[in-house]
Amino acid sequence: MIKITFPDLSVKEFENGVTANQIATSISPSLAKKCFIAKLNDELIDLNSPILHNGKIELITGGTSGYESVLNHSCAHLLAQAIRELYPNAMFGVGPAIEEGFYYDIDLGDVKITEEDLPKIEKKMQALVAAAEPIVRKEVSKAEALEMFKNDVYKEELINELEDGVVISVYQQGNFCDLCRGPHVANTKWLKNFKLLSVSGAYWRGDAKKAQLQRIYGTCFMNEEELKQHLVDLEERKKRDHRKLGKELELFMFSEYGPGLAFWLPNGYTLRRTLEDFWIKLHKERGYMVINTPIMLNRQLWETSGHWDHYKDDMFTVEVEDGTYAIKPMNCPGAILVYNNSLHSYKELPLRYAELGNVHRYEASGALNGLFRVRGFTQDDAHTMITEDQIGEEVANIISLYDYVYSVFGLNYSIELSTRPEDNYIGSIEVWDKAEEDLKKACLATGHDFKINPGDGAFYGPKLDFKLRDSMNRIWQCGTVQLDMQLPGRFNCKYIAEDGSKKTPVMIHRACFGSIERFIGIITEHFAGAFPLWLAPKQVTIIPVNNDAHLAYARGIEEILTNAGIRVSIDNREEKLNYKIRETQVKKIPYTLVLGDQEKANNSVTYRHHGSNQSFNMPIDDFVNMLKDEIATLARK
Repeated sequence: MIKITFPDLSVKEFENGVTANQIATSISPSLAKKCFIAKLNDELIDLNSPILHNGKIELITGGTSGYESVLNHSCAHLLAQAIRELYPNAMFGVGPAIEEGFYYDIDLGDVKITEEDLPKIEKKMQALVAAAEPIVRKEVSKAEALEMFKNDVYKEELINELEDGVVISVYQQGNFCDLCRGPHVANTKWLKNFKLLSVSGAYWRGDAKKAQLQRIYGTCFMNEEELKQHLVDLEERKKRDHRKLGKELELFMFSEYGPGLAFWLPNGYTLRRTLEDFWIKLHKERGYMVINTPIMLNRQLWETSGHWDHYKDDMFTVEVEDGTYAIKPMNCPGAILVYNNSLHSYKELPLRYAELGNVHRYEASGALNGLFRVRGFTQDDAHTMITEDQIGEEVANIISLYDYVYSVFGLNYSIELSTRPEDNYIGSIEVWDKAEEDLKKACLATGHDFKINPGDGAFYGPKLDFKLRDSMNRIWQCGTVQLDMQLPGRFNCKYIAEDGSKKTPVMIHRACFGSIERFIGIITEHFAGAFPLWLAPKQVTIIPVNNDAHLAYARGIEEILTNAGIRVSIDNREEKLNYKIRETQVKKIPYTLVLGDQEKANNSVTYRHHGSNQSFNMPIDDFVNMLKDEIATLARK
């Protein structure tokens, strides 16, 4: 017998091997019908998976939010099942859940699927939903799995990479079977609220040297209203695409001579520098020392750090007379060298180094995506050296900093704790366990809850990931706090303890924006290109009603605003007034001044705020003070 604890802390005994579905049925058959997944000891499990040990169970019913990834993963299988019925010779790559949806990579030979084919595939998927087919987990041997998937070279490749003797799970629904770890919903009936979105190409396992597959994207929600709202959001996102806005607002460009490397145009560079100045000022106020480390360092450094073993395929290298150098993919080893430049006392700790460090990582050309996925970018890194007993307080300080920064941009967030990877990690399990527990305690001490993201920690330590939610309800992983008890030891970092002994500090890696490029892409879409006044590349445009009569006055106002630190320009083109006003709205300039006889006579300005049809008249001094206040408070209006 095993003991199962329920959310109300009541405990019941069941036969060993009982399923969550049977547990739900024992409570109420109607409850069992409402359940689509279960959680055992905070880990999601299939309703029909046998439970072999004591544990705390949560039965999750339809309408419960937060489990969209399970729906989307199951819907990926539903898509594959429909494809198999429509295209019997199809072979399948992988079909994971992703943020806000899923995809499946498919080899259809000479058959090319277009977006015009998606309604046909959706119709078949809806028929499979209506059939309410059970999704059943089976465990098989490696030999059995190879036999089951002998006609699919992609599944065979994945299976052959597994160790001999390992138990492999597959999921069966109708006549379709897929290789998968799960978990999945119990029945296809839960998958009715879906939509296929697009088709693209994708290299098998992201390798341009391998076969190109067809990738079909889709999304699935628990209820129809959520799906409809998501589709509305997607249409809005198309309008806000930072690549489109970046061109319209003249922020950045890309060139075939440097794929994945952004060229910052004057407007974009002004925005970028303003963001960086904000970051530097804030960090200096919070006790950070701003540093800068070389962009290229010897291979030996990356071997010591462990990056060579774990990331060398993503690094750009160059051979010079004294050996191999790598363009840095990370800033942390450079910060460690700065720390080791002198011997430190415990009295100096925490020692906080902040760096806007330019890094480069190889990304396949097919993965490049505007500012969101590039090969060269600037990480807003900080590395803090602390004693073990300073972990809680320092993590709390970092979370406080993040609270402030994200509030400036109107971005809410949630936190995930990413724990030790299954095999790709350095250090002992004991050290990892302690580091994870320290992060948990520090996070909870700040009043923030978190979710566990198992196995997604960095190779050198666990981390807190900050998931931002933008104005279109999208989730972005930006901020991170990584606790590292490995690298300081590898680099023989020391400090003089209170008792005079030399001890190894703990290192915290953290980034707030994640990367300057990507964050600018995010806020461009978040604000729809209408940046707050303090951040806007061009803050004020002055339009004289008549150049002959009002241009001189306009130039005087321009000088006043420039001297006040306002980014201002005059539009004195021989164009119609309404055309020029409309263009300032299109260019999303925060304030438009229209200056004519009245303004000239009264030493005033008439202004219109972006997005408003109303105009207001104000003495120039009052207008300047209004802008200064808006900039000083980092207002988002």
